[in-house]
Amino acid sequence: MSPIGVPEAIEAYAEAHTTPEAAHLRALAEETRAAMSSPEMLSGPVAGRLLEILTWLARPRLVLELGTYSGYSALTMAAVLPPGGRIVTCELSEERAAFAQRHIDASSYADRIEIRRGPALDTIASLDGPFDLVFIDADKSGYPDYYEAVVPKLAPAGLVVIDNTLQDGEVVDPHSEQARVIADFNDRVMADPRTVNVLLTVRDGITLARRA
Repeated sequence: MSPIGVPEAIEAYAEAHTTPEAAHLRALAEETRAAMSSPEMLSGPVAGRLLEILTWLARPRLVLELGTYSGYSALTMAAVLPPGGRIVTCELSEERAAFAQRHIDASSYADRIEIRRGPALDTIASLDGPFDLVFIDADKSGYPDYYEAVVPKLAPAGLVVIDNTLQDGEVVDPHSEQARVIADFNDRVMADPRTVNVLLTVRDGITLARRA
């Protein structure tokens, strides 16, 4: 069984029946696993395709990503941006930002992606918005603050996508501090009258939220 209880055969079946990732993303994923710490942070082909399709549907002018990591998700979204669309992605780690920048520069989408180094809350405060699409996949302790910072700047038809909201299933009965933070965060989103949300059991949990 996978950590969140989905049989590995089902996960493999889902991946086998998802359009394969582009060659440059596959190469990026392979280098990430070989050279970067915490390779489990990669979005992966199934979650990556979901993120790509959401971007394609939203046709965002401005995407905000919190947590660049190695650049996989930013490149996934950049491939389907409408003309004039751009991504601002936030990364605290200089090492990860440099790794991602190298792959972004080597892609066809370098003019669509800007990496902002430093605390994500500082970047959010510096941007007027509105955000058409927000992808939150940074430090889990910061989720409540990130959510509160982006919702007021969300476009009328904007979408917030939040990764890792199942925490390997621990949110059902949290024992670790991180699982307790995410469980409390999930309750906060559920009780927020400003948004309508759904928690999907994709990978480690992906929550989608829009304005109510």
